[in-house]
Amino acid sequence: MQVDETPEQYGEFLAERRAEILDRIREACRRAGRDEGEVCLLAVSKTVGPEEVALAWEAGYRAFGENRPQELKRKVEAAKARPEMAHARFDMIGNLQTNKINMVLGNAELVHSVSSAHLAQAISKRAEAKGVRVRYLVETNVSGEESKSGFSPDEVRREVGSLLELPNMELLGLMTMAPANDPDEARRSFSGLRELRDELAAETGRALPVLSCGMSDDFQIAIEEGSTIVRLGRTVFSPDYQLR
Repeated sequence: MQVDETPEQYGEFLAERRAEILDRIREACRRAGRDEGEVCLLAVSKTVGPEEVALAWEAGYRAFGENRPQELKRKVEAAKARPEMAHARFDMIGNLQTNKINMVLGNAELVHSVSSAHLAQAISKRAEAKGVRVRYLVETNVSGEESKSGFSPDEVRREVGSLLELPNMELLGLMTMAPANDPDEARRSFSGLRELRDELAAETGRALPVLSCGMSDDFQIAIEEGSTIVRLGRTVFSPDYQLR
């Protein structure tokens, strides 16, 4: 919330902005010949507190994404204290260090950011010890930018068989981030992710139905290219952000 806003005013903004976002999701699905029900809108709540998340819930959001394990745990615990938010979904979307894995287990519905075979193995070992199952995505650096983490497409091809065999792990698909401020490169990244998934699905016989890609500036392109989860932060929570 901005300093001059009441919770009621901010709640009204969240509801109005959500309607605008859903209109754009609907239009992108129409252009691509897709059902809008195939796309999950993940509200990335890393820049707001539990009170803003509760207001977003009241505005109609049901799925949230966190970048930091500590914040994920804090938001999950705050949601559990509100009976009406008992079924809120929280995903882990940021970089995950091995010493923070335990904060994520049991708190994240889906881990988007498994960026290496070593991390996947470490999560598997902790999950097996705790007797929990982890649903996850392989973070894939489709664009090849050095500043981005994740498997290269060739690494995913080499490792997918081993990843599918890890105990207590369920691989659901792939995640990527596109180059900023370049719609053409974004489209190439998103289409490349979809094509890689299709190749892996054909090779392994696993559907790998989830494609997590598209953020505030490029989510409509991502939907046109097959995204099933769009991760929106500023678009959802910032009144200063101009929705395109």
